[in-house]
Amino acid sequence: MQSTLHFQHILNRASHWLALICRLIAGIALIGLLAVTMADVSTRYLARVTEGAISLRVSGSVELVSYLMLFALLAAMSANVEKSQVVVEAFSHRLPQAIKNRLQGLYFLGFMALGFILFVGLWDSAAAAARHGTTTQDLRLPMGPIYQLAAVLSLLLGLRSFIHALLGILYGKGEEAAHGE
Repeated sequence: MQSTLHFQHILNRASHWLALICRLIAGIALIGLLAVTMADVSTRYLARVTEGAISLRVSGSVELVSYLMLFALLAAMSANVEKSQVVVEAFSHRLPQAIKNRLQGLYFLGFMALGFILFVGLWDSAAAAARHGTTTQDLRLPMGPIYQLAAVLSLLLGLRSFIHALLGILYGKGEEAAHGE
């Protein structure tokens, strides 16, 4: 019994720390996205107000925003995977909470598979981009590291989903397990 509680505690702590890392990455990506957007809008407005006398541009702003949005979405999905599940109450409203949590754990296995499939595909794309020297269209940034970061964030989605699948299936713990209730 003691080892079971210890293992649950380890899973909860691991999920907690992975979620914090993902929230940090999502926050940094969103701040970067906001900064690029504000700089782009400000410089365009400045050029319009000065009738072109001051013509500053943020090069590759659309490209930067799209990649930062990718990182923000993957990180936010990974950080909040246990809170984002929709339970169909029509089928489970009379079931005990522990059984609902076990069913939710089965759904997490699907998200785990999704995260790992995305990881493998993106990691393969990163390797191919590095081999061929693929760069982004506007800024000529190497695509390998971009795919690698997206792959790692997908792996984190898979890992956190796996942790919550274990908590749900083995212990009947749902979202309350992540909050220590």
